Amino acid sequence: MSKPLPVTGAWQPGDPVGRRRFHTFADDRPFALDSGATLGPVTLAYETWGELDENASNAVLICHAWTGDSHAAGRAEDGHPTPGWWDAMIGPGRAIDTNRFFVVCTNVLGGCQGSTGPASIDPADPNGRRYGPRFPVVTIRDMVRAQARLGESLGIARWASVIGGSMGGMQALEWAATYRRRVASVIPIATCLHSTAQQIAWGMIGRRSIALDPRWRDGDYYDATPGDGPGEGLAVARQVAQVTFRSDNVFTERFGRGMVDRPGGDGFGLWQEFQVESYLQYHGEKLARRFDANSYLVISKAMDLHDIGRGRSSATRALRDVTMPCLSIGISSDMLYPAYQQRQIADAFAAVGAPSRYVEIDSPHGHDAFLMELDQVGTPIAEFLDEVRNDPAAGHPSRPT
Repeated sequence: MSKPLPVTGAWQPGDPVGRRRFHTFADDRPFALDSGATLGPVTLAYETWGELDENASNAVLICHAWTGDSHAAGRAEDGHPTPGWWDAMIGPGRAIDTNRFFVVCTNVLGGCQGSTGPASIDPADPNGRRYGPRFPVVTIRDMVRAQARLGESLGIARWASVIGGSMGGMQALEWAATYRRRVASVIPIATCLHSTAQQIAWGMIGRRSIALDPRWRDGDYYDATPGDGPGEGLAVARQVAQVTFRSDNVFTERFGRGMVDRPGGDGFGLWQEFQVESYLQYHGEKLARRFDANSYLVISKAMDLHDIGRGRSSATRALRDVTMPCLSIGISSDMLYPAYQQRQIADAFAAVGAPSRYVEIDSPHGHDAFLMELDQVGTPIAEFLDEVRNDPAAGHPSRPT
C-alpha cells in the first residue's frame, strides 16, 4: 500500500538544499506585481552550470515549464529526487554547452521548489502562517521581472540567450518584449504569443479540480496531516493536463484499449479498467508528491493570463523595437500549443525586421516532445547558439526545417 499523499510537495527550509542557490530581494522596498499587489521580501531559488566569462557575455537563461523547477541539469541527489528535467541538453559538449556558456535556471516566482510562492511563510502574518490563498496572482511578466533582479545580482547585463519550452517559452518571449536590450537572442519552444480560449479552458478545468477537493480548504491546508490535503484534486488536475501533453497516436500505440488485470474474475467495474487510466493515475499521484496545489493554481493562472501584447496594444507593438534573433521551435503533433502558434512567433519577429527562424520537430509525442526528442531539439539550438555567440547579429529569414 502506497504512503498517503503529502499535504504539499513544496520544498521547505530545512529540507536538503541540493544544488539550489538563493537570491533574496525586495527586503527594503516591496516588489510590485502586475495585479497591483506587492511582495517582499522575495526569494528566487536558482542553479548554475559553467563559468561566467570576463565580460559576462556568455550567460544563458533556461526557463522551466509549468511544473518544472531550477534543477534543469544534474543527477538525482538529496534535494533533487530526479535528474535534471533537461539534463541531456545542458552540460559539457552538449547542445547548451557549459564549456562555452554560463547557464542559469530559476524556480519561477509563485513556484514551490525554493522560490517565494503560496507555500512560503508570509512575513506579514503575525502567526507565521504560509501565504496559501493570500498569495497574489502573478503573471509571466512578474516572473521575468523577478528573474531580471537575479540577473543583476549575478552581474549579467545581457543574456546571450533566453530559452524555454511551454511556459518557459512564454518567459522567453516576455524577456524579448520587456527587456529587449538585455537579451541577445531568444528560443521559444512549443508556446504562444498569447494563450487561446481553448488553452485557458484546459487550465480552468485543472484549477476547478483542485478547488472542488474538499481537502483543499480554500487554500488553507498546510496544517493538515498526510493524506488529508488536496492531493486528489491536484492529481486529477495533472491527469487532465497529461492528456494534452501527448498525442492521440501515442496513447493509441502505447495503450490502445488494453485492460488492467483485475482480481475478482469476470465483469466490469467503473474504475481503473483501462491501462491508460492506470497511466494517468500514476502521473497524477507522482505530481502530488512533489508539487504544491496552490502553486499549481497560481502558475496555471499566470499561463492563462499570458499575452505579450497586454498593455502594449498588440504583439506587433510589443515587439516593435526588437532586433534580436529568434529561433521558434514547434512540434508537429502538439495539440496543446499547435505548431501554427510557433510559426506566428517567427512571423511576428520577422514582421519587425528581427532575424527569425522556424524549426518544426517531427514527433508523435505531442507537446512533451521538447523534453523527449532531444536530438531534434538540440541540433538547431546548438547551431543557433553557435551563430549568436560568434555574431550577435546572426540570423536568417524564417525558413521551415
